[in-house]
Order: sequence, then structure tokens, then C-alpha cells
Amino acid sequence: MTVSLPLVFVLGVIAWAAIKFLGIRLRVAVVIALFGFWLSHTILAPAIESGTRTGVDVVNGTHE
Repeated sequence: MTVSLPLVFVLGVIAWAAIKFLGIRLRVAVVIALFGFWLSHTILAPAIESGTRTGVDVVNGTHE
């Protein structure tokens, strides 16, 4: 079974849960999100994309 959810929705739920249950402050969640956007424009972006795609393939069961 393959589940298709927008990444923004998944990250939003994770951020909401972290703020609600772990006591993470909203400004910390915003800083983490901004750091993620900054990181996506560095030389590490291809490695992050490859790792993310591999992780999604493993979760979906399509990894060879």
C-alpha cells in the first residue's frame, strides 16, 4: 500500500506535535524550518535528496 501525503502536511503535523507535546517553542520550530531551507541550497542538497528518496522507497516497499 502506497500512501501519498504532501511533505508540507507531514512536516506541519510533526511541528505541531513537537510544539504541543514536547514543549518546543514556536520560534525554535521556525528556526529549524529556516535552517532546512538554507541547507537545501548548499552542496549537501544532492546527498539529502538521495537519502530522502531512499527512505521513501524503503517505507513504500519499493526499494530493491
